[in-house]
Amino acid sequence: MEYRYRFEKLDVWQDSRSFVKHIYNTTKLFPKEERLAICSQMQRAAVSIPSNIAEGMSRTSEKEKIRFLEVTYGSLMEVYCQLCISYDLGYVAAEQLSELKTQIDRIANKLNALTKALKRQSSQTLQQAGD
Repeated sequence: MEYRYRFEKLDVWQDSRSFVKHIYNTTKLFPKEERLAICSQMQRAAVSIPSNIAEGMSRTSEKEKIRFLEVTYGSLMEVYCQLCISYDLGYVAAEQLSELKTQIDRIANKLNALTKALKRQSSQTLQQAGD
């Protein structure tokens, strides 16, 4: 059986990979003049979501893992902001924005749950070290 890294087993990482694909498919439909502007920025921010989860979960300390998840959350919110702007500019339909927002909400909730779990784990480790 093929080895799977810890981050590959996380639902939030799998969801974020799927989200990247949706962002790329959405930005394909943008005007050509936006390819090097908002499309590129949105794609890079979207790619950084699963990338930061992978990098963060490979760190040894919970503090570092949490920091990477915080950066991941920031990238997720950056994509959402760019989608809202794209909607304002008429590049994204209301239905598309709603569907992508549902994915964003799901990823955000899973990121928050993972962050809380790591914080609990970190505080338990500190308590045990103090005993």
